[in-house]
Amino acid sequence: MHEQQEDRRADTGRPASPDPAVRPLEGFTVGVTAARRADELAALLERRGARVVAAPALRIVPLPDDAELLAVTRALAGDPPDVVVATTAIGFRGWIEAADGWGLGEALLGRLAGAELLARGPKVRGAIRAAGLTETWSPASESMAEVLDRLLARGVAGRRIAVQLHGEPLPGFTEALRAAGAEVTGVPVYRWMPPADLGPVDRLLDGVLARQVDAVTFTSAPAAASLLRRAEERGCRPELLAALRQDVLAACVGPVTALPLEALDVPTRQPERFRLGPLVRLLCRELPARVRPLPVAGRRLEIRGRAAVVDGALRPVPPAGMALLRALARRPGWVVARAELLRALPGAGRDEHAVETAVARLRTALGEPRLIQTVVKRGYRLALDPAAAGGRYAGR
Repeated sequence: MHEQQEDRRADTGRPASPDPAVRPLEGFTVGVTAARRADELAALLERRGARVVAAPALRIVPLPDDAELLAVTRALAGDPPDVVVATTAIGFRGWIEAADGWGLGEALLGRLAGAELLARGPKVRGAIRAAGLTETWSPASESMAEVLDRLLARGVAGRRIAVQLHGEPLPGFTEALRAAGAEVTGVPVYRWMPPADLGPVDRLLDGVLARQVDAVTFTSAPAAASLLRRAEERGCRPELLAALRQDVLAACVGPVTALPLEALDVPTRQPERFRLGPLVRLLCRELPARVRPLPVAGRRLEIRGRAAVVDGALRPVPPAGMALLRALARRPGWVVARAELLRALPGAGRDEHAVETAVARLRTALGEPRLIQTVVKRGYRLALDPAAAGGRYAGR
């Protein structure tokens, strides 16, 4: 019951307790690469305070007239499979609609009714039942790994298994079934293609490389692969991987989605339940936990992606101010020379007066001038509290 209540809160955007002064994702920027349900995910993130960069990394291309799908459908209608694995609702519906268009719908439904029909999750279960069929089994985890475990545990040698594909071959799934002796037929109902407009994807890549994006969400393995492919085309894949390994959180809806990233040693975080609500709750925990609170001038200072939080109050800071604040926070309590701060300012040129102007605006944005001390003829520093300077921050 408690879990169901949590899901309802995640779906509506209402927090479990009264609204805090600062929402959990306030000040953070999150990239959304999803092609489907992107608006839903973006709304969940924005309700928790995030700034969302929408960059669909893929587009779905249905294949009702595809010769390969037609050939597979005819083959299955004539020689029925023992097992059918349905992986997505949109794909299963598209397959039935395409078969109807070819005059094979009734024959296909008859064959599917006589097979062991496995549904990956609740949405595809709904599509199966809408077609007048009943699934044999569906994993509670919505995981293809659990589907594979069930099939292998029951034995697949000599069995004919049809697998409705996600748009590209499922990594490791069909290979494991074939290695165990199954005859596997892939059903390519639709394909993932690069987006028609690459502008949003390129802007997301630029934001990640500049560390202006705090996290990127992935809801499918093809989306992750597509983003990596676009970075390769632009010649910035090494820089993208460095950002995802060190500074930018890669949040994946599940382990299959994470495979293209983890194959390149990119650490990922995944919720226990492979749904959008738990994915958003994961970000609500992970991103604030990455922030190191600083005791400065008797205040508690948190530096988030595009804002600061001072004693629990959100203080939006312009990009130049954030650049200075991050430079000062790398060595809290230590003097940072004007020349070094000038290098941190985007497009400041060589005029050190630009640093003075930016610091004045930063103090105004923070609402407390004493947070940043001027050290005459040397530079500036965060006014780290003496107790902190002698404790955990000593020697920095």
